[in-house]
Amino acid sequence: MRCSGILTRMVSVLQNIAIDCADAYELALFWSAVTGSPLHPSDERGDPEIDVMLPEGPLLHFNQVPEAKSSKNRLHLCLRPTTSREEEVERLLSLGATLAADLRKPDGTGWAVLADPEGNEFCVLRGDADHAAAPS
Repeated sequence: MRCSGILTRMVSVLQNIAIDCADAYELALFWSAVTGSPLHPSDERGDPEIDVMLPEGPLLHFNQVPEAKSSKNRLHLCLRPTTSREEEVERLLSLGATLAADLRKPDGTGWAVLADPEGNEFCVLRGDADHAAAPS
């Protein structure tokens, strides 16, 4: 598209990542602890939609729905911790996540698949500390 002789691109901006859930507030609290990011200031317990305000990029938007999760996620989040993968997996398990699949390899590569308290899968990749310790 041309506008006054200047070529402009028409694009969409990713506003949020929406996650359907049974209890938007409780699941948002879990993800707030995972990311270290606050809930939107106007969101309250009992609201059917809650946002976690990530410092960069889209919001995590939790949308309360009546139906239960019924199958594997077709879209999931991948986390890269600032510490080691092992430390982050332990921290997330202590917050209420469960180990869904362990795809970590003896050589330090791979990832762990966890599930949040409502069963939504997400991956924990090697962290900054893991990359710093890896031979070049």
